[in-house]
Amino acid sequence: MRKWDSMVSEESNQETQDDLPRPGSALYKLRDSDEEKRKKAIKKYKRLNKYLILPLYRIGLLPLIGFGRIFLILKTKGRKTGKRRRTPLEYHRINDVIHIFSGRGEEADWLKNIKANPDEISVRHGFHWYPITAEFVENSSEKEEIYKWYVTEHKSSAKMLFGWDPKRDDPETTDFSQLINMVPIIRLYRKSD
Repeated sequence: MRKWDSMVSEESNQETQDDLPRPGSALYKLRDSDEEKRKKAIKKYKRLNKYLILPLYRIGLLPLIGFGRIFLILKTKGRKTGKRRRTPLEYHRINDVIHIFSGRGEEADWLKNIKANPDEISVRHGFHWYPITAEFVENSSEKEEIYKWYVTEHKSSAKMLFGWDPKRDDPETTDFSQLINMVPIIRLYRKSD
């Protein structure tokens, strides 16, 4: 390989390392261009939710051991079947408002269900169910601020989720544009009785 070719190769490798999500991260696997790898990652998370998270939440164990501070159960009405669907999701409370992220982007079934039936949404947070209203965060600069908050407050989760490196990356200089475009952020508000 000529010197120019190796420099171009190094630059494109560096670009891949600087883009978020990074190879090896959960979000990268969920969005992989190789359909088989993507399906395998999705299947793994669906199994984890179906056979571990949901049953432990149903018997009240997850809220007891503190996982109610990390996970909630989103109940939606299926857009095709009309059946109730329960999905465990990681959430974050930012300025006293619950925020959830769709790692599968617009392809997530729960997200499609919210859009199809916005009045049929509730969450189980801890031991209680609440009817909620969902609001999509559309503003790019607002999304960027949420990502800056996330990588500052949850460094290890950000590393696992999209390859954030707290030793190397700086929230103020990192380009979050790829994440902003691929990951919808939704705010959940409790409906008044």
